[in-house]
Amino acid sequence: MTFEPYFLIALLALPFIGSVICVFLLNNKSRDLPVAVGGVVTLLAILLTAGFYPSVSDGQAVRYSLEWIPQLGLNFSLRLDGFAWIFTMLIAVIGFLVVLYARYYMGKDDSVARFFSFLMAFMGAMLGIVLSGNVILLSVFWELTSIFSFMLISFWHHNAAARDGARMALTVTGIGGFSLLIGLLLLGNIVGSYDLDKILASGDLIRSHPLYLPTLVFILLGAFTKSAQFPFHFWLPNAMSAPTPVSALLHSATMVKAGVFLLVRLWPVLSGTYEWFWLVGLAGILTLLLGAYFAMFQQDLKGLLAYSTISHLGLITTLLSLGSPLATVAAIFHMLNHATFKASLFMAAGIIDHETGTRDLRRLSGLFRFLPITATLAMVASAAMAGVPLLNGFLSKEMFFAEAVETHADSILDRALPYVATLAGAFSVVYALRLIHTVFFGPAPTDLPKPKPHEPPHSMRLPIEILVIACLVVGIVPAMSIGPFLHVAATSVLGSDMPEYSLSIWHGFNLPLLMSVIAIVGGVILYVVLRKYLASCDDGPPILRNLKGQRIFERVLVDVSWRWARLAERRFGTRNLQPQLRWLVAVGFLAALLPLYLARFEIRDITFTGIDPAFAAIWLLGICLAIGTAMLAKYHRLAALIMLGGVGLIVCITFVWLSAPDLAITQLLVEVVTTVLILLGLRWLPKRTVSVDDHITLRGRFRRFRDLMLAVVCGVGMSFVAYAVMTMPVPDAIANYFLENAYAQGGGRNVVNVILVDFRGFDTMGEIAVLGVVALTVYALLRRFRPAEDSFEMPEQQQIQNRFDEERPERSAGDTVRDYLLVPSVIMQWLFPVIITFSVYLFMRGHDMPGGGFSAGLTLSIAFLLQYLAGGTRWAEDRIRILPLRWMGAGLLTAVTTGIGAWAMGYPFLTSHFRYIEVPLVGKVPAASALLFDLGVFMLVVGSTVLILVALAHQSIRINRLRTIEANRTEEG
Repeated sequence: MTFEPYFLIALLALPFIGSVICVFLLNNKSRDLPVAVGGVVTLLAILLTAGFYPSVSDGQAVRYSLEWIPQLGLNFSLRLDGFAWIFTMLIAVIGFLVVLYARYYMGKDDSVARFFSFLMAFMGAMLGIVLSGNVILLSVFWELTSIFSFMLISFWHHNAAARDGARMALTVTGIGGFSLLIGLLLLGNIVGSYDLDKILASGDLIRSHPLYLPTLVFILLGAFTKSAQFPFHFWLPNAMSAPTPVSALLHSATMVKAGVFLLVRLWPVLSGTYEWFWLVGLAGILTLLLGAYFAMFQQDLKGLLAYSTISHLGLITTLLSLGSPLATVAAIFHMLNHATFKASLFMAAGIIDHETGTRDLRRLSGLFRFLPITATLAMVASAAMAGVPLLNGFLSKEMFFAEAVETHADSILDRALPYVATLAGAFSVVYALRLIHTVFFGPAPTDLPKPKPHEPPHSMRLPIEILVIACLVVGIVPAMSIGPFLHVAATSVLGSDMPEYSLSIWHGFNLPLLMSVIAIVGGVILYVVLRKYLASCDDGPPILRNLKGQRIFERVLVDVSWRWARLAERRFGTRNLQPQLRWLVAVGFLAALLPLYLARFEIRDITFTGIDPAFAAIWLLGICLAIGTAMLAKYHRLAALIMLGGVGLIVCITFVWLSAPDLAITQLLVEVVTTVLILLGLRWLPKRTVSVDDHITLRGRFRRFRDLMLAVVCGVGMSFVAYAVMTMPVPDAIANYFLENAYAQGGGRNVVNVILVDFRGFDTMGEIAVLGVVALTVYALLRRFRPAEDSFEMPEQQQIQNRFDEERPERSAGDTVRDYLLVPSVIMQWLFPVIITFSVYLFMRGHDMPGGGFSAGLTLSIAFLLQYLAGGTRWAEDRIRILPLRWMGAGLLTAVTTGIGAWAMGYPFLTSHFRYIEVPLVGKVPAASALLFDLGVFMLVVGSTVLILVALAHQSIRINRLRTIEANRTEEG
């Protein structure tokens, strides 16, 4: 038995485990503990990845698959081949170096634990992209990288630029991620599977399919947005407000490489067509040239590095567009080289910013005398970026020049590529030379925020030294150093199409070497010409200086979210509810009618005989209560709420009548909880309208009659549909399957509960997640809610009672209220343990009899509700420590862990297992793993309900505080 697949799971899980550990260190003042966690996680990741090399070097791919929804081809599949291996090693090694660097970079006031929690989670998401063996799983991790990068870019959230940059990055990459999901769904539809191995074996089928072009466009949109390709490049420079360790990891070695990684991964099945060449090539060439052009004129040091990153990503994309296997080898090689020298340059820029207090190139000069070692390292890395011989960047750029002069497609794009490549190479020399000359040479700086820069601790500089040494070693002895690893990575992508290539540093005098010489010499001359202008110019290139991506992005956002929204509101919106309801009813009617019409549905004979008079009377009463609720909703809210509760009670009785006890219990408990919560919320609504204009125009009468008829038609229609469904003979349906297999496969005799926690457990998990989100949203809204001014005063009855108390010396304000509630409050307090016991009873019996986690959770919530009602908010919270957020988190975690436990046993996610266990003095008792899932439902329902209760209850505390402040102001006045 091989343990490699399990090590693959461990490799992916490690960063997420480290992230969770760092969360628990948030209240710990130690800076070293989170660093230690990050260091151990990344070091273990390096060791685990290294252990896979013997397998992948033999051309094998390590695979591990857990069934999720095998019928739909959705499995949790991991796949590590040579290409994924080298990227995994890159993420782990750069991650380890960034952890070490961040230990000294982060300030004293920064939450180091929070930073490392985000950083570890991002590394886990990035590893998920690289290791995914299922394209839908890849899409999930793709979106996770966008979310965690948002957290990292906005880490210094007190900085407006960081918040704006994070929002821009999330918007652009999030939209691209949605586009990618569409493309991958189309790709899976073409192949008939979402498994990456099957997709990679179906190249001819994909390229010849009618859906090839839309699939290609959607996937390229996802890749281009992630890798900052034109015209989506603008988010990357605006993300430079992130801490420098973030830039060193995300914007050089990982996140921005995700797009080109995907292009390489799908290169065997998508490339080689005219559409691929033009779409990918045009975007790559424009990005290569514009990125280099913009980089020359940046005045922010990290801005220069950001635009140079964009340019190099364009170089990689251009190579991939050529459809040549050798170009793909060069693209993979340059991805590794760029990550090495660019990560070191970002770290060097962070040291410069850390020691001088600025990144403005117009204020930086002569730093070599203060930072000689850092300057030397940065100069070597910059030379590698410019493609200087004997450094790693020179080799991959030579391969790029060699491919540029070849003919791949007889088009103007192909013929122009050698000239564009040489010009972009010259531009890269300019911005690299500018970085070296401007920052490290010249007169000593005079107006630095930190006037005495000095070398940082050696441990902070050590990551740069390691990366720069790698640049030199690869540049001098490439075949011995990077050669075997590059061969393994390229072979796993190209397979039998693997070309012959040489990593020698000398290939003789040839055209690519001439292009390199022209680029270097031309770049030096161009820098000498532009040097004085660059020293004093505004930020941004001439001619295109006003073409700012941020301004365009914000204008588009304003147009879409404000102007277009207001236009749509003027055209289709209204302040009245009736037109919106009419639209909803019309759309709903068409949506229901169209499938029936297409299926040629025939209305069968429906008989109205055998209706029980008592049942009809109950429904008639419910109809009257519903109408009364609608009539009194505006003018008498309390009466309307009571009638609404009556409607819910009628529904509950209906469920009992139709032999659905589970639904009846749930309906009754939901009615109790929602009625009390709504009753608490009514206190803070504006006062109802006292007077109503009795004059109604003819148009108004017509509108009311029209709305009445629409309501009657909808109500009668729904009643007819419901009656037809309940009385018409039902064909063989899935219900029979549930009835037959509830006990055999789910271990429970309560079919409804078995469906919820076993057969449809994934649906239930999604529903409880939505419930948690709703509770958090309600809580957040109520935290910001400020009641209407006419709600500040106490209710009239309470004012009368307080005046009565204040007029008598032996009483104090509030005694009358307490007297009124004395007996009910004592009863409610006594009921607390009784209701808890009943809640446990409902929970334990739920798998075989009516009950379950949801009902038990609502029951326990009622117990807490009664305590708040009995003693008030402060009294209840002084005696009961509920912590609803922890209940919610623990509940969701328990539910998810139950599903993962099935995976650990080799079954699909959330597969239930049951058996009889021997209990002393009791005997054999049935036990099912679904009980744990039900426990998660129970905890999340309790936490969500109590969280909403706390939000409503604290309104009274807030109002009392405001009253006290107003009273103090009045006395002072």
